[in-house]
Amino acid sequence: MSKLDELKSHLRKGNIYKRDELQKWSSSIDRHLSELTGDGILKKVGPGLYHFPKKNAFGFEPPADQLLIKKFLDNDNFLITSFNAFNALGVGTTQLYNKQIVYNHIRSGDIRLGNKLFTFKKKSAFPTKPTKEFLVVDLINNLEYLAEDQPKILEKTLEKAMSLDKHSLGHAIEKYGTPRTRKLLATA
Repeated sequence: MSKLDELKSHLRKGNIYKRDELQKWSSSIDRHLSELTGDGILKKVGPGLYHFPKKNAFGFEPPADQLLIKKFLDNDNFLITSFNAFNALGVGTTQLYNKQIVYNHIRSGDIRLGNKLFTFKKKSAFPTKPTKEFLVVDLINNLEYLAEDQPKILEKTLEKAMSLDKHSLGHAIEKYGTPRTRKLLATA
């Protein structure tokens, strides 16, 4: 069995691999990765990341965002969100954004993974799942980046904040709010 065939025998469809992981099965990893990507067996989906895609009736399945980011960050302590989540609050945001934000403790910056551009933001704290209270705080934290009428959205968001559970909102403000957001929500 050739070294390339040995490497192939360790690959499982649907999995994402780091270059370093595959290196233990190959003495010429860069040459083998070049051959595997050239043959279409593996797809390069990020810096040092390779996907062995599954095939379905419509073609090859892209890697799931959760798995891709988990492998990229080497942990599962992150939150994938988007400004589109603010639309669920009913405060007048209607824009659709093509940007996914990844709150995490490790990376910052725009990084292309697979065929998507993710904006990684280093945060000291974020929930495992976004709550309405978190979304209110996050909306005010990111107000300057929204394409809508910002003063109007802020006014409606402050009204929405008054209808939420005070204890949960207070916790979200304290844990996730910027100083500006804390000040704005303290008046509400």
